[in-house]
Amino acid sequence: MPERPDVPLEWIERLAAVFERLPQCREEDAWVGVRWRVRQATVAHVFGGEDGLFRITFRAEPDEVEAFRQMGEPYFKTDWGANVVGIVLDEGTDWDELAEMLVDSFCLQAPERLAAQMQRPARPT
Repeated sequence: MPERPDVPLEWIERLAAVFERLPQCREEDAWVGVRWRVRQATVAHVFGGEDGLFRITFRAEPDEVEAFRQMGEPYFKTDWGANVVGIVLDEGTDWDELAEMLVDSFCLQAPERLAAQMQRPARPT
């Protein structure tokens, strides 16, 4: 079985900077890579794959799940969880866009009173 590469520390630090602003969101080692959780709910999970690529998975609204499925690389829909999507990370990653998606993921996973503390981007109507 191929080795899974470690996620570059710089990327972990960039992600941690997003999550440290979110109430009660904590970083922990996952079975592979690193994940961030609020209470027992996983907000995001970053890891290196056996194919040498780096991915981050997180939660999305139903309409966004379908968009992730349709857009293709670097976006994807996982085979587990109805609202679990992800992005392949590389040098071209839009970290600002990703940060917005991670805040949305937090709001979907957090208890309502914690999610209410966050300002989410306006949704198009």
